Amino acid sequence: MRTRTYARSIAVTSAALVALTACGGGDDGGGSDSGGDASGSGEKQVNIYGTDGNMGSTLGEDFEEQGALAGMKGTLPLTELAGDFTDRLLQVDPNLGNTFNYAGETYDAIVITALAAQLAGTNDANVFKAYVNGTTTGGEKCDTFQACIDIVNAGGNPDYDGISGPLAFVDAGEPAAASFGIQQFGDDNAIDDSLTEFVLAGDEANATTDEGPAPAAPGTTGEQLVVGTLLPLTGDLAFLGPPEVAGARLAVQEINAAGGVLGQDVRLEEGDSGDATTDTATQTVDRLLQAGVNAIVGAASSTVSLNVIDRITAAGVMQISPANTSDQFTTYNDNGLYFRTAPPDVLQARALADLLAADGNNTVGILARNDSYGNGLAENTRENLLAGGLSEDQVVNVIYDPNAANFDAEVQQMVELNPDGIVVIGFNESSRIIQGLNENGIGPQR
Repeated sequence: MRTRTYARSIAVTSAALVALTACGGGDDGGGSDSGGDASGSGEKQVNIYGTDGNMGSTLGEDFEEQGALAGMKGTLPLTELAGDFTDRLLQVDPNLGNTFNYAGETYDAIVITALAAQLAGTNDANVFKAYVNGTTTGGEKCDTFQACIDIVNAGGNPDYDGISGPLAFVDAGEPAAASFGIQQFGDDNAIDDSLTEFVLAGDEANATTDEGPAPAAPGTTGEQLVVGTLLPLTGDLAFLGPPEVAGARLAVQEINAAGGVLGQDVRLEEGDSGDATTDTATQTVDRLLQAGVNAIVGAASSTVSLNVIDRITAAGVMQISPANTSDQFTTYNDNGLYFRTAPPDVLQARALADLLAADGNNTVGILARNDSYGNGLAENTRENLLAGGLSEDQVVNVIYDPNAANFDAEVQQMVELNPDGIVVIGFNESSRIIQGLNENGIGPQR
């Protein structure tokens, strides 16, 4: 397992450093060159980047022309998943193909919840919340629910190193360090998995030293643990729904195969989060609370979670998200009932800034959606770039309304800025933005 690792400069292979040129600018290798076009066409090369909200092959489905996204790179919380885990996911949902985004984080969220409930000897989230952080640090290492529950049943304290990484929660209930993937689109407008690289950001030394109260007696039984899911089956992030749902189902299956929690099988109640433009999440939360859930896994969208977090925690129910990254949750007044297995944007911003620096971008334009996710990641990335030596006028953030009729004005700002690199921090509206960049000769189109 990886321990005490830090964000580092990214040494990307030459194949992954394919230059992104303006429309019709040719296809040549090498990193960004703010001084001109190595092919001699006279057109400046522009590097295009995405983040976890749009770095998926589903983005390419909006582009018919070959090479419309070719070479676009980006960061997202991503762990190099073991083959046996993906095989197990495919047994749950054979239609996943090779899309496993946040499946590990969802799986881990349920395992952590189950371990905390068993350690507390109760399904009451107001009690077992005190054990959550301690399941991820300070005890005896284990990497499966079976191995961890064996430690619990022997009277010990498990330190769960999960599918999604070492976890090692800080006091705020989120990972102290995390793995990020650097991914790139190929000529077919899909992610080229052969070019994916993994980097780490953060420091496990920052993990909590509070392992929680003394545990209940080994083998304590009690009322059934009921876990609800609030995951995107519809809306902007629906492409994340299938792997997250599969991760949840697999976790419950394997926990129950290992004997369950408090002497009973864990019960799973599933629900749709929709997106921030609907009240789907509120309706789902109300239904889950009526069904008697003790914990809710979700939402994927930070904005959706901010819309329902008070409703969940006020009911004395724990919320644990596999994909929320907004920094707002780190200090949110949640009565100690909110956790996440996804890393905060302060960590992704480090990985993204390192990628931008490694590609030689001396000027950067950031197009970010106006919500807690977009604003937080954009500002943290900007701060990291400034700390790395760029000046105020070399990093420009442009915040846009994701529900706008068009993004012509924002694209024009990028044309006028003429940066070495452009970062698009968005969801499904990213395709229209990138199409606009392509039409103006500063997109990834080759």
